[in-house]
Amino acid sequence: MERAMEQLNVQLSRLTRSLRRARTVELPEDNETAVYTLMPMVMADQHRSVSELLLNSKFDVNYAFGRVKRSLLHIAANCGSVECLVLLLKRGANPNYQDISGCTPLHLAARNGQKKCMGKLLEYNADVNICNNEGLTAIHWLAVNGRTELLHDLVQHVSNVDVEDAMGQTALHVACQNGHKTTVLCLLDSGADINRPNVSGATPLYFACSHGQRDTAQILLSRGAKYTPDKNGITPLDLCVQGGYGETCEILIQHNSRLFQTLIQMTQNDDMKENMLRQVLEHVSQQSDSHYQRILTSLAEVATTNGHKLLSLSSSYEAQMKSLLRIVRIFCHVFRLGPSSPNNGNDMGYNGNKTPRSQVFKMCARQMEVETIQKDECSWTGSAVFDPLELLWHSLDEWLVLISTELERNRKNPSSSSSSSEIASLLLKQREVDHSTPKLPSLLDPEAIMETEVYADGEDVISMTASRLSAVIQAFYMCCSCQMPQGMTSPRFIEFVCKHDEVLKCFVTRNPKIIFNHFHFLLECPELMSRFMHIIKAQPFKDRCEWFYEHLLAGQPDSDMVHRPVNENDILLIHRDTIFRSSCEMVSKSSNEKLKLGIAVRFHGEEGMGQGVVREWFDILSNEIINPDYALFTQSADGTTFQPNSNSSVNPDHLNYFQFAGHILGLALYHRQLVNIYFTRSFYKHILGIPVSYQDVSSIDPEYAKNLQWILDNDISDLGLELTFSVETDVFGAMEEVPLKPGGTSILVTQDNKAEYVQLVTELRMTRAIQPQINAFLQGFHTFILPSLVQLFDEYELELLLSGMPEIDVQDWCRNTEYTSGYDPREPVIQWFWKVVNSLSQEERVLLLQFVTGSSRVPHGGFAFLMGGSGLQKFTVSAVPFSSNLLPTSSTCINMLKLPEYPSQEVLRDRLLVALHCGSYGYTMA
Repeated sequence: MERAMEQLNVQLSRLTRSLRRARTVELPEDNETAVYTLMPMVMADQHRSVSELLLNSKFDVNYAFGRVKRSLLHIAANCGSVECLVLLLKRGANPNYQDISGCTPLHLAARNGQKKCMGKLLEYNADVNICNNEGLTAIHWLAVNGRTELLHDLVQHVSNVDVEDAMGQTALHVACQNGHKTTVLCLLDSGADINRPNVSGATPLYFACSHGQRDTAQILLSRGAKYTPDKNGITPLDLCVQGGYGETCEILIQHNSRLFQTLIQMTQNDDMKENMLRQVLEHVSQQSDSHYQRILTSLAEVATTNGHKLLSLSSSYEAQMKSLLRIVRIFCHVFRLGPSSPNNGNDMGYNGNKTPRSQVFKMCARQMEVETIQKDECSWTGSAVFDPLELLWHSLDEWLVLISTELERNRKNPSSSSSSSEIASLLLKQREVDHSTPKLPSLLDPEAIMETEVYADGEDVISMTASRLSAVIQAFYMCCSCQMPQGMTSPRFIEFVCKHDEVLKCFVTRNPKIIFNHFHFLLECPELMSRFMHIIKAQPFKDRCEWFYEHLLAGQPDSDMVHRPVNENDILLIHRDTIFRSSCEMVSKSSNEKLKLGIAVRFHGEEGMGQGVVREWFDILSNEIINPDYALFTQSADGTTFQPNSNSSVNPDHLNYFQFAGHILGLALYHRQLVNIYFTRSFYKHILGIPVSYQDVSSIDPEYAKNLQWILDNDISDLGLELTFSVETDVFGAMEEVPLKPGGTSILVTQDNKAEYVQLVTELRMTRAIQPQINAFLQGFHTFILPSLVQLFDEYELELLLSGMPEIDVQDWCRNTEYTSGYDPREPVIQWFWKVVNSLSQEERVLLLQFVTGSSRVPHGGFAFLMGGSGLQKFTVSAVPFSSNLLPTSSTCINMLKLPEYPSQEVLRDRLLVALHCGSYGYTMA
């Protein structure tokens, strides 16, 4: 474009010099050539040159050229070349000529704010009411761009200020949409219809709200604009909430107080985005103390209503559950933002009598609870501010108590079980109150139960209501938590769980999915989790794995590096020859949040990147962690597992290295990568927080473990062992006596205290001796894996999660393999391949797996759960044309073996083994 303008300027300059030297220059006779000669002069407003060229010319000033068929007058108006525009008008140019889009010169002048050109066009009778092909007039263009100073001049010539475009939109509509306040005022002062709808029923107020134009909406409402929906029933408030326009919502509510309750009711609408609702309510609540309390109270009322609907068997469980939890999440969000929130360090939100808001809610809740229980006469509508959610929590408590009573009755006399309808009726009778006090909504509708023709014992009531009650329990926990500092569990909720322990365990036992769907508090409160741990551990390992990763990645973006751009600064550049130290340095420099988002690894001097390289890095690095040179871990008695070295302090940086090792294992588990290392059962227990037992001693000293077993199995009263609560320990070659407890060297081991002795010996050998190392490792591990989450598993399952299956099942491998590029299971090459794999040693199979996938381990569940660059990715064999000495190659990111079409099984085996032994370390060599 710049080059074209330069060429035009050069041409114009030459022509001007020519005209100055001689007056004999003439325009070409044909209009097409002449117009392109004149156009650069018009654009530069060289009116004298244009005048001289047109003086004796037959050029048609209305000649339309180009694809859009515009005249030179259009060009002058568009560029603001007022002198040329006047010249053309004087020579008869038509001010109302429309180009191919229907635009006149006046349209273009208005669109670009060319005030002088507009004035001259009007002098020559330009028609301001002409519409282009889209129905737009000059005032539409002025309104779009907010040219108020020009609109004042133009509107005097307009016959209908409410002229509509093809969509029925007036200038006022578009001015409101773009938030041009002075333009809106000008149009209104000129008689524009403030409530005129377009073809879809959208008024100017609707347009202002659709784009969050707060000031424009304020003007319209102050001038009497009506609050009306469009033809689809969408209101201005709907638009404000959809866009998260809190300030505009506030204006609407100020002018129509009934809209406040409408806004609150929107929290029940699944079509409304929750984050936008939060944003709007957050803004409105922060305008004043009264707004804050009113929003909390109103949300609590809506949540209470929805909670009671949820507990009615005649309601839709899924819809009501989502609605209740959605409202409670919004309620908690608003509460945390208030000055009373314990999370912002300020509990000084006063209600007029210098009482913190949080205390207002607590006191009124207590007052209301007492009044409800005692059934005292009172006027709820006239009482002070209270938390209506207490009605729902009280109802929940009633139901759980009633079910507990019924369970107890069933245990004592199974034949006397009540029907579900009888239980419901019993509850309703129990909750009858005086006419002066409004009745609380029923939790179960007896008529609805009868309609379902369910006549079951009391435990069937649990089946019918457990999920509904559990959703309300989840809501209760959320509300309790929002009133506590971050990381603390509400004492009230702990008391609630302890009170209803039996019923809640019954819920979980009958429907274990309740754990995963609603009882999230188990993850956040170890005290509560311990009560349910035996039930949790009884659930299928697969379900617990899904729950683990669901909560582990909650709130995190997709952690796969394939799905986000790799920043060069985020790549871990690793040196193979110093992989431990260079990895430690790179990981320490990276932020934990970035490492959670994804890991990108590149080995120094190599080009390869991707998930295959990441898997290789974890695989090799895990081997280095147990390298004896670092003295971090020692080999156990079985020769296959490792545990922290009690003498690791010979390495001055040992605790930093243990923390790094914890980082690596935590990262591997976080990103579902396997590590090539197996630990002792006792060390897995340390990671899980499970106490060690004397049997764990056998991993480091089998003979000593047998001695402990013998002590436990035999009466030692008269054996004269003269054991004391102390042991001799080798510390760097010197034997030292270490007491097992204070004064242990003088306390004899007897038949009565021998169990304590064995446990203390075990803890000394397996825990106390390596406590600093364990603590450092866990500090790194818990950076990525929360202690409460990993408690879902036992030590055997944790090993599976971290290291995969130690053996490779060839049949499972074969069953879960795919073929591409012409291969299928019937091909001779494929049949030879599996015969070769069956004949390989276990170590060679590991090499093959590592060669193709980048990892030497199979994930839990087998090859069906093999991970690739974009999630689950099966082992794949792809055909490659055969050529002499061609080796198999692989694409580790997609777990693909590229297998040439070898002529015989013998050649295939030979070439495959060469590739494995030469290419399994450093995949770019393969």
